[in-house]
Formats: sequence, structure tokens, C-alpha cells
Amino acid sequence: QVQLVESGGGLVQAGGSLRLSCAASGSIFSISVMAWYRQAPGKQRELVAAVSNGGTPSYADSVKGRFTITRDNAKNTVALQMNSLKPEDTAVYLCNVQAKTVVGWNDYWGQGTQVTVSS
Repeated sequence: QVQLVESGGGLVQAGGSLRLSCAASGSIFSISVMAWYRQAPGKQRELVAAVSNGGTPSYADSVKGRFTITRDNAKNTVALQMNSLKPEDTAVYLCNVQAKTVVGWNDYWGQGTQVTVSS
């Protein structure tokens, strides 16, 4: 019932910037938390940043001061501005939302977008 479409990944040199975007669509009644996760090869998926429907952000320690998460409640979109990128930020980044539809509250995931940071 909910589709998430991500965009903005790519290849960048260390110290560069990228902006990821995610748009949620479908029969959505409400969205609570919107978040970005990442998963590098051979590693567990980790939470990068999240934002409540009130706009309060939270960040993993590894990205604090470099990444900024924002959301537009009117458009059901969430963005992740990534600055001062490091090679260790290389991963597939996935958008996640907690949304209420006719079947209730559920977690929904995007397909993922690759971010590669070269040294």
C-alpha cells in the first residue's frame, strides 16, 4: 500500500557531498518516523538518521555534524544531506517510514540507493 522511491546516490570523492531523497506514496493515512538506514557489504544494517513527524532529528554518532535529515510532511518526503563524506560511508542507503494505512501501522522500505565514497 506504500511505495518508497529513493534517489540521489552515486559516486563521490572523500570530502564531497550528496543529497538523498525519498518520496512515499500510496494510501497513506499518516506517517510517524521517517529514517535512513545503510548497509555495507558484510555488515549489519544500521540506522543513520531519523526524524519524527514533529521534525525532531536523531543521528548515529558516526554521522553527527556531517549529515542532516529533513522531511516535508505535506509531500511525504524525507531527505538526507550528506557532507564531508568518508570512504566508510560507502553503503546502500535505504529509506524507511512508519506509516498508517487501511491495514494499520507498518514499516516500509525503499529499494536502496548506492553511495560510494572514494579515497
